[in-house]
Amino acid sequence: MKKETVTRLSVSLPSGLLPQLDEMVREKGYNNRSLAVADMIRDRLVEHRQQLGAEEIAGTITLVYDHHKQHVQATLTDIQHDHHDAIITTTHVHLDHHNCLEVLVVRGQAAVVKKIADELISSKGVKHGKLSVTTTGKDLPA
Repeated sequence: MKKETVTRLSVSLPSGLLPQLDEMVREKGYNNRSLAVADMIRDRLVEHRQQLGAEEIAGTITLVYDHHKQHVQATLTDIQHDHHDAIITTTHVHLDHHNCLEVLVVRGQAAVVKKIADELISSKGVKHGKLSVTTTGKDLPA
């Protein structure tokens, strides 16, 4: 196994930020500041790439809806069938007598995934929806 090399850099921070960083490092259980900063950089890179239409992303679309609302399930199913190539799997949970939670695992070009999420979330009868994205991992070192 090839050992990954590291590059050192110097960062200047306002004096009040360093104690907050150190507190977060302790609370999250990082071994050192560098690991915490590297994770923060990865997080921002993933977020940045999500905004670029051609980049491949993975993620989840979470929906909460009242399944008694007329046509909501049929509408959501039709949208999902229209985008079967980007939807890897779905999970459907009955939260109570009326409300359902549906989570779709998605993968594809950022613009396509965002379009699918917008279409599902804006469907009549959906009470709440959220797209959470991450990287496929191919473009980020460990």
